[in-house]
Amino acid sequence: MDLNTIWAQIESEIVKYGLMVVVALVFWIVGRWLINLFVKVIRKALKARSLDPTLQQYVASITSVSFNILLIIAILSQFGINTTSFAALVAATGFAVGTAWGGLLAHFAAGAFLLILRPFKVGDFIVAAGTSGTVEVIGLFTTTLVTADGIRTYVGNNKIFSDNIQNLSSETIRRVDRLMQLAHNANIDDVINRLKSRLEATPGVLKTPPPEVWVIDLTPSGPILAIRPYCNPADYWNVYAATNDVIRTVAESVSLPPS
Repeated sequence: MDLNTIWAQIESEIVKYGLMVVVALVFWIVGRWLINLFVKVIRKALKARSLDPTLQQYVASITSVSFNILLIIAILSQFGINTTSFAALVAATGFAVGTAWGGLLAHFAAGAFLLILRPFKVGDFIVAAGTSGTVEVIGLFTTTLVTADGIRTYVGNNKIFSDNIQNLSSETIRRVDRLMQLAHNANIDDVINRLKSRLEATPGVLKTPPPEVWVIDLTPSGPILAIRPYCNPADYWNVYAATNDVIRTVAESVSLPPS
């Protein structure tokens, strides 16, 4: 067999598989475009029915993942690949893959329970699995949180569901807890009155219930005041900072022990 014959065979194979790759890419690009279009239509339909944003995101995620898997299988089948054998080969790759898949299923199931039990929704500020932040997305396998300092964090649904969850947005009122150390010679009643007066005039502090200021402890250095204004959850950090400023300004006129 001469070189020309060998090259002709190789060239034929290159063209054959090259065309298969090009067609596969076209199938993938067009399929992805159609899937994204279909998901957008579903989102609009769900939004038109005024369904909860959390449920909208979850349904859209399930739809997108399901159709992408079907697209991959369709492309493989189109080019003569036995997808049944392919799936069996993947399933037989070992215990490690099986364990990982089991973990994914656990996250998927946890996400479904989060939607059913609804301990939080998109837009809530929560503390869960050692992370605090605003819920941006509840996905198939992870929940996306944006922390107060602007870091997007992805937490596994099962990790959240199996841990304690604090929803800081579920109630209409939050309490800011601060402490103030006084000296023994301080006029406690006068300090309490001034603190209450300033807190009542602080933007974001609720009138009902009114701010609380009282002696929470007595120490060798002097009494300690508990300072507890109430606010809406959205105003918490603003009121927290304003309360510290109130304590600072009132402290300038009273005798404080050395730090």
